[in-house]
Amino acid sequence: MKRRTFVKTTGLIAGGLLLNKTDLFANRVNGVINIGVIGCGDRGKGIIRVLDEFPEKFKVTAVCDVLDMRLAEARKLAKNTPYIEYKDHRALLENKQLDAIIVAVPLNMHYPVAVDVLKSGKHLYLEKTMTYNIEQALNLVKLAESRPKQILQVGHQYRYSPLYYRVKEMISKGYLGKVSQVDCRWDRNANWRRPVPDASLERQINWRMYKEYSGGLVAELLSHQMDFINWAFDTHPADFLATGGIDVFKDGRETYDNVQLMLRYPDQNMVGNFGATCGNSRDGYLFKIKGTKGTVSLLTDRGMFYPEKGLPKEKGLVDGVTGATKISWDKEGGTPILPDPTRDGTWYALNDFYEKIGSGTLPDSNIYTGAKTAICVHLANQALYNNEIVHWKKEYLSLDRGTK
Repeated sequence: MKRRTFVKTTGLIAGGLLLNKTDLFANRVNGVINIGVIGCGDRGKGIIRVLDEFPEKFKVTAVCDVLDMRLAEARKLAKNTPYIEYKDHRALLENKQLDAIIVAVPLNMHYPVAVDVLKSGKHLYLEKTMTYNIEQALNLVKLAESRPKQILQVGHQYRYSPLYYRVKEMISKGYLGKVSQVDCRWDRNANWRRPVPDASLERQINWRMYKEYSGGLVAELLSHQMDFINWAFDTHPADFLATGGIDVFKDGRETYDNVQLMLRYPDQNMVGNFGATCGNSRDGYLFKIKGTKGTVSLLTDRGMFYPEKGLPKEKGLVDGVTGATKISWDKEGGTPILPDPTRDGTWYALNDFYEKIGSGTLPDSNIYTGAKTAICVHLANQALYNNEIVHWKKEYLSLDRGTK
């Protein structure tokens, strides 16, 4: 069975999801969507700050967290009207004034909370990685398909960045030539630990360090780059090899602080290398896509194109590939892909969330693509922690229908 057996055109999918706009916002006033945020840790509070940049589109009216300290932190972000506060997300979902929900809880809770949100009839922005394991990913796809009037967007925000859109276009038009290698890193020199005011809260606050709750560095960081490769090349890995360990911080954590993955994409004849460490920050975020005609080197907000030696550095090449308004080569022979740095990817993603709720069409980062990347993360961690080579299974092929 070929990988594209189940591919559907975007138009057919989107057409099936088009909604009557009068059904979408029962409670909105002047086009503003009432938002509830479930999970007020670092990511949840960060999303609230971005939502506040769209006062004409979003209004955060309710927040939920199981920890009083997180609710107190979120309380400080409220502008004019205090948030309605909840300790139980199910109580928040009973609020009929809410149109859409942001879910930014620990990874092991993504699936049960997402199920409750969908069953409540509200639109959902679900942070990455979409689910904790493969079974949950496939089950959530089925549930979302049964509720086509609701938008479910997954928080892989680089799918919305103008920079990463441009790189995807460069790849599809062949400006990089034949891509055979992808090199990705997301490093830091820190233990990734949060302060714990009470020892009994250790696992709730530092959940990323414990396998029961977390997918570790692969889920929290490398999933973004893995997701972009899936999207840009319309692919997924077939073979997963990995190694790593708790090599830096001997502090009782269970998830590795030093990981290296090698993924094989046979349909692209391409190898992807993905690594992260908590013991060195020199590279930080590094993302290189290497082809026979040139290399793209990306940060989160800017990127450079480096043509292979021997290829002409002509104005046509610059304008055609990068869209630059003038030739601007750096000392290493590269030119900016876009003339200016982009905003944080979450800004673009939330802006599109609003637009997709209004149009009723499938987001770029949707239930199918989110499930595909969640499966990649799970298989990579299986290879990492079990020290084995793991393979993609043919029953996951139907997830290709969310490709754009």
